[in-house]
Amino acid sequence: MTARAELAAIADSGAAAFAALRPPLTAEGRAAAVLMLFGKLDDLPADRSAEASVVSRDLDVLLVERASTLRAHPGQIAFPGGRIDPGDASATDAALREAQEETGLDPTGVEVLGALGEVPLERSGHLVTPVLAWWQKPSPVRVVDEAESAAVFRLPVAELLDPANRGVTVIRREGHVWRGPAFLIRTEGGERTLWGFTAMLLDALFDRLGWTEPWDRTRELPLVI
Repeated sequence: MTARAELAAIADSGAAAFAALRPPLTAEGRAAAVLMLFGKLDDLPADRSAEASVVSRDLDVLLVERASTLRAHPGQIAFPGGRIDPGDASATDAALREAQEETGLDPTGVEVLGALGEVPLERSGHLVTPVLAWWQKPSPVRVVDEAESAAVFRLPVAELLDPANRGVTVIRREGHVWRGPAFLIRTEGGERTLWGFTAMLLDALFDRLGWTEPWDRTRELPLVI
């Protein structure tokens, strides 16, 4: 089965895909959407042998680095996305609009596979709908608005799945400890840690797809907040 077909099968499950990521919000969440866009996005395959990975070396996922001046999640690596505006017909429309505004992609080349159900983001009070998609006809991407994004990344999935790039981040605040999955990524700006909500979505998706390789869940990765 191709990666696209596997992703489409997950999309068919709809809200069940991220059921485990739904702790209750303490207040009504503000509606938002993110675009989880996969495909062959460039001509740079993963720096990993084909035999070592469960996915093709040329399978990528589109991510952005949020501007450091943003109030919510500054500087973090994330999926393109944002709040659902009154003019958006659906979460899917919002995800595509935000992705176009942030990366300049042509939405007509994106095949939407399906929305995966709302996931609460407790810290910022959002109720986020992940929209799973396949880039049928890739178009150039770039930073469109520096007030929103600092960089655009097309990351090989095989490298994200590499156990050498897996770990957890740990946040200790006021007697509470939060642990979550994380990924080491390498970009033109150097090595970074992908963590938080985006890492949780990727981790859960990889588990549902059966792509996850055994990794050290006690390994702590560096975190800069």
